[in-house]
Amino acid sequence: MIYLVINKSYLNSYESISEELKYMTNSIIRLKILATLYKCPLNMKDLNQITSLSYSSISSNMHNLELKGYVYREYNKYFLSNSTKLKIDQVMKLGYIINLLNDFFNILDKHLVNMIPNQSVAELYLLGNAHLIESDGIDVYRIYNFIENSLSSAKQVKCVLPFYYENFNDKLNELVENNNDVEVMIPSGISKIFNKKSKIKNLSYFAGENTFLLIVTDQLMILGLFKEDGYFDQNRLLTSKNSDSIKWASNLYENFKIKNK
Repeated sequence: MIYLVINKSYLNSYESISEELKYMTNSIIRLKILATLYKCPLNMKDLNQITSLSYSSISSNMHNLELKGYVYREYNKYFLSNSTKLKIDQVMKLGYIINLLNDFFNILDKHLVNMIPNQSVAELYLLGNAHLIESDGIDVYRIYNFIENSLSSAKQVKCVLPFYYENFNDKLNELVENNNDVEVMIPSGISKIFNKKSKIKNLSYFAGENTFLLIVTDQLMILGLFKEDGYFDQNRLLTSKNSDSIKWASNLYENFKIKNK
């Protein structure tokens, strides 16, 4: 089982806000009021109509929420304080990330993720539209074929390639020959074979191995991981054409590049 720092800013502030979050969420009535006001400020009558809670329940809970500074009143309307909005945002995003990690369990469980910079771990929520591609007994080369096809149609590519694979190198060389932008980072331990067979001019090196495979093109992103036994997982990839996911992958590339300068 792997242990991830889901979002550094959320976890660092957990101790200070945990009691407040418990107070906010341990009452269904209170939670319903806060969730309703999160959408927009309302008066008592509107709260009653939208939530179907009784006036007495709303009034007593609202009084306590006001005393604790969670809400305030202006012109008979109740507003959430800015700090309360931030706490609700944190709960929603943390829950979203946990669900996201559950969706990607097969590629994260028993895989090496410690080489991914903390800044990129903290931005995992951007991968909400990514999906997992897995090979099967029918198409055992599905993963590598998918990568090759993705490289063939790219106009611009940034890669972290933790190993040398002839077909990938051929595709990248074709892109270079066609004057497309190609930038690649490789382990220094395999620099000789790349220098001999690659036509990539924008080539940089990093120490170590068993990092991750990352490909970012103008069209999509691809992430592959190593298993805990040190072998690259040839059966699973995380990929997406969504702009947020491509942004996450681009940031990962830059963060990793900075980390290895």
